This record gives sequence, structure tokens and C-alpha cells, in this order.
Amino acid sequence: MKAARNLTSALADALVVLAAAIILVPIGWIALAAFKTNVDVFQLKFFFEPTLANFARILESPYEVHRKLFNSAAVALTVVLVSIPLATFAAYSLSRFKLVGARLMLVSILATQFVPAVTIVIPFFLMFRAVGMLDTLGALILIHTAIVMPYAVWMIKGFIDGIPMETEEAALVDGSTRMQVIRNVVLPMAAPGIITASIFSFILSWNEFMFALIITRREAVTLPVGLALFNDESGVQWHLLSATSLLIMVPMIVLALSVQRHFVRGMTMGAVR
Repeated sequence: MKAARNLTSALADALVVLAAAIILVPIGWIALAAFKTNVDVFQLKFFFEPTLANFARILESPYEVHRKLFNSAAVALTVVLVSIPLATFAAYSLSRFKLVGARLMLVSILATQFVPAVTIVIPFFLMFRAVGMLDTLGALILIHTAIVMPYAVWMIKGFIDGIPMETEEAALVDGSTRMQVIRNVVLPMAAPGIITASIFSFILSWNEFMFALIITRREAVTLPVGLALFNDESGVQWHLLSATSLLIMVPMIVLALSVQRHFVRGMTMGAVR
């Protein structure tokens, strides 16, 4: 039995190492390639003379990655600032008030997550073209908000459902208004869920590709769409592509590390509930 347990543990450890390698090796390759020349990037070298020329080149025309970085950051941050407060109030209403058709609304909100993006991208394109909003950050903000809102509502509602009603009733009895109850009781207790929803909303908006590809042309192009610029008549510019990919990944890594405690707590509490 002991030998069997040791074998099982060894296999489990081997699978974890294999999974980590599958995930980390491509990321490591991109990180190394971002500092290689166009010649070195095609050679399996772990020791080479690093260069920052790739990062300088992607800031120049025709790439101008700094503009696309600004567009991605502006859209993602605005989406979080708009969608999370709206999702919090919507989740609170669905959780605490007896609304007519509340279950149907919840099912409808969830159903929007199963609609393939490719089936609705053309209607969005036609709509924004009709109102003159093609190739604008406003169009992307509206679309991304519509994408992240259903997920945010469902996640935050799960956390609010877990807050005992007695705590709110006690605050109301003490003379607090409904808004004061939300600010002083609900928001602090649901903070892990709200932070987790904010992280996922930012990531979804930051990485969104299809709508940004169809809706934008030049002015509002985001980083994921900008990656297509590195495939020209001379082939794929892997060194420049890797440098840009690193710029896309670094904010996500920094964000995940900075809010890791809240993120893990939020995911764990959501799973228990």
C-alpha cells in the first residue's frame, strides 16, 4: 500500500511538472525571443547578447505599439469602471429584492454567454457604422461592457447571496439607509467577489480580439489586433512579435500578482458557495 501511494504521488508530481512545462515553456520562449535579434530568434540559444532594439522598433511606424497599448488600457480600465458598479447594483437587486421575472432575467443574462461572438459581430458592425462609431474607443467600450456584464453580475450575485440578511437588517434598524447598507455592509463583505469579477472583466477586455478586429481600422486598434501587423512580405517578424506579446502579458502578470490574495480568496469562496 505504501509503495502504491508513493507511486501515485510520484505520478501526480510528474503530471504537475509536465503541465507547468507545457504552460511555462512557450512563455519562456517568448520572453527570450523578445530580446533576440532577427537572426538569433531562429536559433535555440539560451545564451545570447540581449538587445532592446526590438522594443524601440515596435514603437516606430508602422507598428506604433504604444498607441495600441494606450487603446487597450483605456478600453479595459473604462470597462471595469463602468461595468463593475452596474453589475454590483444589478446583482444586489437580483439577490435582495423580489423582482417579477427575476429568474427569467438571470437565465437570460447567463444565456448571452453562450452566443458565439461570430454570430453577432456583423450586426454590431452595421449598427456602429450607421451611427458613425466605427473605429472608436467608445464602440469597443460598449461591446466589451456587454461582454463582461453577464459574468460580473452572476459572480457578484453569488457573493451577495452568501451575506447574511441579518447584518443588513441590523443596519437598517439602526437607521442606515439602503445606500449606506450597501456601502458599509455589502461592499466590504463582497469585496473578494467584486475584485475577482474586476480582474476577469479586465482580462476579458484586454484580450478581446474578434470585435476589435472587425470594429477598428486605424485609430482604435488594440494590442491583440496589432499583433497581425508583424506578418509582412518578408514573413513573420518573430522578434518584434515576441516583444509585443511580452507587453501584452506583463500587465496581466503584474495584476495577478498584486491582487493574488483577493483573487484566490474570491475564487475559493465562490466555489464553496
